[in-house]
Amino acid sequence: MEYRLTEGSITKNLLKFAFPLMVGNLLQQLYNVADTLIVGRFLGADALAAVGSSYYIDGLFDIDTAGTVYGKQRFFSMEFGRENYDRLKKGFFISFVLIGSVTILLNLIVFTQIDFIIELLQVPAEVVELMRDYLICIFAGIFATFLYNYFANLLRAVGNSVTPLVFLAFSSILNIVLDLAFVLVLHWGVKGAAVATVISQYVSGIGIMFYYWFRFPHLQVQTRHMKWDGRILKEIAGLSFLTCVQQSIMNLGILMVQGLVNSFGTVVMAAFAAAVKIDSFAYMPVQDFGNAFSTYIAQNFGAGKRERIQRGIKSSALVSFGFCLFISFVVCVFAKPLMEIFVEPSHVDIVRVGVRYLRIEGAFYFGIGFLFLLYGFYRAVNRPGMSVVLTVISLGTRVFLAYTLAPIPSIGVTGIWASVPIGWILADLAGVIYYRKKKNQILTLKKKLCE
Repeated sequence: MEYRLTEGSITKNLLKFAFPLMVGNLLQQLYNVADTLIVGRFLGADALAAVGSSYYIDGLFDIDTAGTVYGKQRFFSMEFGRENYDRLKKGFFISFVLIGSVTILLNLIVFTQIDFIIELLQVPAEVVELMRDYLICIFAGIFATFLYNYFANLLRAVGNSVTPLVFLAFSSILNIVLDLAFVLVLHWGVKGAAVATVISQYVSGIGIMFYYWFRFPHLQVQTRHMKWDGRILKEIAGLSFLTCVQQSIMNLGILMVQGLVNSFGTVVMAAFAAAVKIDSFAYMPVQDFGNAFSTYIAQNFGAGKRERIQRGIKSSALVSFGFCLFISFVVCVFAKPLMEIFVEPSHVDIVRVGVRYLRIEGAFYFGIGFLFLLYGFYRAVNRPGMSVVLTVISLGTRVFLAYTLAPIPSIGVTGIWASVPIGWILADLAGVIYYRKKKNQILTLKKKLCE
């Protein structure tokens, strides 16, 4: 199934395209959330802290790979909008080799530097061995994540957002079943949770690869497409590099914050681990709506439909804002029962710290909602460098304020929590101001590219 976002109702088609993305990524979050939930419930606070802290380390390398994938998605969306299928297939071959090589390199790095990474994060001694066991297994799934992200984003670039959802639904259910079997029946501990995740990741990655190959013959790469094209390579590499830089900055900033959180001990680590999972579910839909918005912009950018792009911006901003207000209300009101899904109610201190985090950050989800739209827009209009700038502003503010405020006894970890929405809002302001000042120039660029 392919959707062209260059025609028809803007809001209806955007939501129709975005909904499978939202559901799919919520399911994708179940990989780590299932680990966190089962580990937190059955293996205790130390195991929860180990798995939760591992989330951002794994995410750093997964998202570096995904960053290159998202970079090529914009290229594919534009060529699909222009109906230039030969160039699309050449880009497919080049990007697959490029991103596959990056993935293999990342695997080598993480397996050789795992002890250094753990030490850098200031992990408490009682958590180190559990964390090492989990990471050694979970890193084996990096290549599987590459396969899934690559082919899922290829299909999304041409308007097929349903198929990736199907594969995620199956693999997420499989992960939960295997988690329960390995942790509760076989008693493999945190290593069992990691093995369950990796097996499920390979099922979805290999499965969607074969689906693409057999169900989309018109998008298959032929021998004549398997050659290097300097212009295509430059375009994809440029987009991928900047997107990868953006995601790396984001995750490095979060890792720095994670290291600061770890210095406050296991209670705060465990609370942060659980609260972050709730965050992932809460604002993941608006992140995916931002990705759908980016595909919409890129297709219309390639088709030269400038007026439709402007109408899409207004419509998407309203949808994102409305959803964020609703989610903020839910998270703030139900923060305590949400925390108790992951943590036994008897762990009063952990629940209390997590609730405070959720209510401070959750009240400002509209900030991250707008920021995802800005990221998607600037990638789609061939200005990924601006997305990097916005990431630097958001994460730079977060890291600076966290490290400035947290050492003050009267503020402590509250300073870390408060720094998050402040960073979002400052980045939003920068993105909007830049657009208003450069709007005419951006529109002129569109015109040149579409001639």
